[in-house]
Amino acid sequence: MASYVISDIHGEYEMFMNMLEKISLQDSDTLYVLGDVLDRGPNPIKTLRQLMKMPNAICVVGNHELMALESLKFMMQEVTAESIKKLDAEMLDGMLVWTQHNGGQTTIDEFRTLGREEQMDVIEFLREFEVYEELFVGNKEYLLVHAGLGGYYPGKDIEDYSLKELVWDRAEYDIQYFPDKYVITGHTPTAFIEGNPRPGYIYRQNNHIAIDCGCYLPGGRLAAICLDTQEEYYVSNTR
Repeated sequence: MASYVISDIHGEYEMFMNMLEKISLQDSDTLYVLGDVLDRGPNPIKTLRQLMKMPNAICVVGNHELMALESLKFMMQEVTAESIKKLDAEMLDGMLVWTQHNGGQTTIDEFRTLGREEQMDVIEFLREFEVYEELFVGNKEYLLVHAGLGGYYPGKDIEDYSLKELVWDRAEYDIQYFPDKYVITGHTPTAFIEGNPRPGYIYRQNNHIAIDCGCYLPGGRLAAICLDTQEEYYVSNTR
């Protein structure tokens, strides 16, 4: 009954499946996925549908899921004069940012190959993603969230953080958020963390555990950590 955490798969289905094999995930284990399953890589929807078949996987929402949801819901609508009216400048700009600057085209391409019922199932699954998870493993307490704690100040309750602060705002690794709780995040590839002595590997500092190792990047890695043993696992991007 082990607990594993993974993040930012970004459509790298083969790497994800290799990771499941590497950690020998059992039905009695729990896999926490800290968002950004979608976009960038070649098989985001295939990866998502694999997670849909895994009752022991708990998904936390990332900014890429938020971007995808708005656009995919619009794509599901019947094209009418009324639906076209709803496609305002803000929606168009959001779709452009998602597809052109955040790798959303691969998600759209796979989504379009699904039947309507399958598309609805995908959207419903995305809507069920958690915003954060809190858990104890052994004698340690963990907060699992996609990005960080934007607008942090000591004593701020987790319920007081906005969705943007949890899903978009990057973690501040020079701040120790809690004296007795570990914060596990994705979102920021560890190769981009200033002062990281091991770029591209899991970063631990000030009770932070950053696990986005840039699997979609050339030479990047998909990382996982077992909370029970603290063992780290990696699958390298060989494309």
